[in-house]
Amino acid sequence: MKNFKDRIKDNLSAKYNNTDILKSSNRSTDINILLNKVKLNQRNEIKKKFYFFTAASTGLILFGMIVFS
Repeated sequence: MKNFKDRIKDNLSAKYNNTDILKSSNRSTDINILLNKVKLNQRNEIKKKFYFFTAASTGLILFGMIVFS
């Protein structure tokens, strides 16, 4: 059991003790990709709001037809 715990501990500590990884890696992001993601999210939110509005209004109309018929 001790060997199993030692192997797990070694595997976990190896991730953080790797000296090959550069500490200051320069990452660049493309602004167009980010803007496209924002536009896509806005479109999806508008679609969700539209579907909710149509479902709610359909429910109200059906409820009104059942109650007032």
